This record gives sequence, structure tokens and C-alpha cells, in this order.
Amino acid sequence: MDMNPHSSARSFSRILSLVLILACAFAAAGCNKLRARDALNKGVQSYKGGQFDAAIEFFKQAKELDPTLLNARLYLATAYASQYIPGAPSEENVRKGEQAVQEFNEVLQIDPNNLSAIDGIGSILYQMAAMPFIPAKFEKSKEYHLKHIALRPEDPEPYYWIGVISWTIPFRASADLRADYNRSNPRKQLKDEDPLPPKQRAEYAARYRAMVDDGIAHLRRAIEIRPDYEDAMAYLNLLYRRLADMVDSPQERDDLLREADRLVDKVKEIKQKKMDQPTPAP
Repeated sequence: MDMNPHSSARSFSRILSLVLILACAFAAAGCNKLRARDALNKGVQSYKGGQFDAAIEFFKQAKELDPTLLNARLYLATAYASQYIPGAPSEENVRKGEQAVQEFNEVLQIDPNNLSAIDGIGSILYQMAAMPFIPAKFEKSKEYHLKHIALRPEDPEPYYWIGVISWTIPFRASADLRADYNRSNPRKQLKDEDPLPPKQRAEYAARYRAMVDDGIAHLRRAIEIRPDYEDAMAYLNLLYRRLADMVDSPQERDDLLREADRLVDKVKEIKQKKMDQPTPAP
């Protein structure tokens, strides 16, 4: 079949135009990737120099130029988190924490198993939960440490942080419980080291015993993985003291307090041993 030469020429012209358009698009995409990496490098330098506002702008540019560049998103989230001041009530400060969480979450939408993002959210939520005291945020932080454990069960740090959270909430509750009792009993004040009265002890145990037991289990696991983990031992000591406030038997309470004291001595021993070790030559 004969083909109209003019029709063939038009078809070839359209194909050539399409090829040129695609080539330009690929070239632009490649150029954007290079510009994104340049912006990322400038952001890293600004971040290392303590110029966080400038770093954030560079990281935002890199993210816009190349949405697949995960390091730009991670650095942006980290820069927001580094500017967050725990306990500062200003709207701008709270927004920095929320922006950090949002950016880390965007990383997880692309890479659900990204440990840097998982740990970042766990850390910033813990900081945001402390002041004002928000137990639900502590619990949310714990969820991310559990995600880390599911991915890397041999890492001791997430077990430690679960232990810290599992102490923080019951400790605050104990302080509130004692304060309420003292307000109601002005002539019979309850000291911090005194056992809780039976009614308050039962209420405290009913609400927080499971959390304390869970924290103890996670801290023990952290110490199994890292036998000289003195921070984990310090919080295990504190959790034994929380547990001592929950048990009915005076003997069991004394046993728990002795175990807590033993851990305090163990921490001192480990710290002293580390101090006595010679500093490695540079």
C-alpha cells in the first residue's frame, strides 16, 4: 500500500517532537536531582554550623527538587527536632515539634522500616509529652520504640526507652496520689519514702502494675543485650521502687528496695570501672 509522503512526514515530526519532549523532561529531572543534592549539601553544612533556619530552607529546597531524596527529608525532620525546646509553651516551639513528626512520618510513608524516622518520632514525642505532662504522647512514643524492636530486636536502646516511659507515668501518678492524700490528711502527712496506705496502694497497683512489670521486663532485656548498660540499671532500680509501692507484703517491699539499692551500687561500680580505664591513644 502506498503511503502519502506528507502524512509520513507529519507522523515522523510528531514522533520526533515527543522524543525531544521526553528527552528534555529527563534532562530536567536529572538537573533537579543534581540541584537537590547541592541544596542538601549546603543544608548539611549550615546545620553543622548551627545555622538551623538556613539549613531548614536548604533541606526544603532539596525535598521539593527531588521528593525521592530521603536524606533531605530526614535532615529536615532532624533540623525541626533540634530546634524544639522541651517544655517551652510557645506556639512556634510546639509547631517545630509537630513539623518534625510530620516530616519523619512522610519518610515512613516512603520507607516504612526507616529506623532513623522511627527513632526520631519516638524521641520527639517523648520530649513533647514531658511538659505539659501528656501520658498519651508517652504511650505513642512507646509504640515507635516497639516498632524498632520488631525490626532490630538486638538493639538495647528501644528497650531502655520503653523502661523509661514505663517509669515516668507511674512516678508522676505516685506523686499525685501522695499529694492528694496529704491534702486530705493535713495531720498525717505521707513522706515520699513511706509505704502507701492500703486504699491508695490498691488503686495504684490496679492502674499501673502492668506498666511497671512491662518496663522491668524491657530493662532486663536491655541489660541482657548490654551487660554494662548503667542507664538501664538506674531506671530498673527506679522501677523496683515503683513496684515496692504496689505490693502488700512488707517483706516483699523490703526485698524490692534492697534489689533497687543493689542496682545503685552496681551502677556506681560500672561508672568507676569506666573512669579507671585508660583513655585510648588518638
